[in-house]
Amino acid sequence: MQTPEQPVLRDIVLIGGGHSHVGVLKRFGMKPIPGVRLTLICRDTHTPYSGMLPGYIAGHYGYDDVHIDLSRLAEFAGARFYHDEAAGLDRAARQVLCKSRPPVPYDHLSINIGSTPQVRRVPGAAEHALPVKPIHRFNERWLALLERVRSHAGATRIVIVGGGAGGVELTLAMQFRLRNELTAMGRDPDELAFDLFTADECILPTHPDKVRRAFERRLEQRGVRVHAGCPVSAVEAGTVRTVDGQSTSADEIVWVTQAGGAPWLEESGLELDEGGFIKVRDTLQTVTDPDVYAAGDIASVVNHPREKAGVFAVRQGPPLARNLRRTALGKAPKPFRPQKRWLALISTGDQYAVASRGTLGFEGAWVWRWKDWIDRRFMRKFSELPTMNKHRP
Repeated sequence: MQTPEQPVLRDIVLIGGGHSHVGVLKRFGMKPIPGVRLTLICRDTHTPYSGMLPGYIAGHYGYDDVHIDLSRLAEFAGARFYHDEAAGLDRAARQVLCKSRPPVPYDHLSINIGSTPQVRRVPGAAEHALPVKPIHRFNERWLALLERVRSHAGATRIVIVGGGAGGVELTLAMQFRLRNELTAMGRDPDELAFDLFTADECILPTHPDKVRRAFERRLEQRGVRVHAGCPVSAVEAGTVRTVDGQSTSADEIVWVTQAGGAPWLEESGLELDEGGFIKVRDTLQTVTDPDVYAAGDIASVVNHPREKAGVFAVRQGPPLARNLRRTALGKAPKPFRPQKRWLALISTGDQYAVASRGTLGFEGAWVWRWKDWIDRRFMRKFSELPTMNKHRP
């Protein structure tokens, strides 16, 4: 950790507490660089691990099980923690503009803020739908929905918009939890109805046929109505409308699709792709500015395009930390090549999961236990921090 007597020679500023940046903080805490100061700018004091959120929704984990304490991690890394939100960049002055505090100067900058559902692309979605991100707002509404279902006598219909892994997994997790809540109260769980809408012709379009069929069967068995090839064209209070003119009533509308970059990036001067994500080189440096890095969902690796998945943000943590370290020491950063095939473990809500990798797919309760072990091991890296000598050079 940085001692008060050490002069600050270089400032590394981290925007966002995503999966890549928690890895950076951990590594700099284990091996600090004298004279290099870290600053974390993040709206949240606890950052969720996306891989465990469906399990949290389903009731298998508590809040602390699935969140990393950023305040504690920043202290471990000897980093300043500004509880705020980035609002822009002044790259000429090398400053991060914040919503509530004065600008933060940097020598090297890294952005790991995830993606933002683009609810404004569909009329009424911003006003009447619940986007999954930011997670803290979704959690507040989810807890309110839990209470509403408990106290409301009668039918409840929930609509999920988005047929990718996130939408399918969230649908099954919510259904499992809410049905259990009603059963525990002696009520009929069939009071609940779920509809899943996707613009694609099928759910899970980027996954193998075997995996897709497994989830199609599971959704059918659980009574979830799937509306494939039905792009949502408008959202009104209590109603979802599709491009073919059909309408579906809903007590809650959850938005898990059409993610993009934060609006302030459009004025940053950084080159973005068509989705609003920051274009980066193999080194994770932006194509615009070698002193600005980006990782996770917000980054678009030009030479290695991949779908947005938490596994890539986690895997980018070590090379991002290495390259920030090398840059601060005046060394050239090294390229990072993401894997072409990756493992996705998609849960079904009921402590059962399906594995998807390349063209392969397999499933079972044992897959969920494997996923649970992997996820808990990841979280222990940040909850069981070693005791470090704060006064080391």
